[in-house]
Amino acid sequence: MNLNFRLATLGDLPGLLALEQQCFTHDRLSARSLRWMLSRAHASLMLVQAGEALLGYGLVLFRHGSDVARLYSLAVAPQGRGLGLGRQLLERAEACARAQGCAWLRLEVRPDNPAALGLYAGQGYRRFARVEDYYEDHSPALRLQKRLL
Repeated sequence: MNLNFRLATLGDLPGLLALEQQCFTHDRLSARSLRWMLSRAHASLMLVQAGEALLGYGLVLFRHGSDVARLYSLAVAPQGRGLGLGRQLLERAEACARAQGCAWLRLEVRPDNPAALGLYAGQGYRRFARVEDYYEDHSPALRLQKRLL
């Protein structure tokens, strides 16, 4: 399979919205949020395609003056799972954060998402907090981080 990793543009908005529908049952990014992330936010939205098919994305947010970046969302389409795309997107997110001078990458993940927890643990992320009533359905979130520099 010939994969293409690239930064997303506003033209990718329909595909990103479709991917949100495929990957998440709650807490989906809206068209408005994605448009803002692509055009105004201090962010990087990397996507992976096979031909015209959008298989996944990783969204990293940066804060001016901070050495902490946040992996805001990572999604892999059902047809792209099992190919190592989550790991590859995460590695690119880390590289992007390093290029912005960030020493840490942090994220939140549902405790009932074993695939994501396994991915992050395998890449060296460690839990540092639990936030109750974090998600739309009142589920908690585990906060993980990794030192990059």
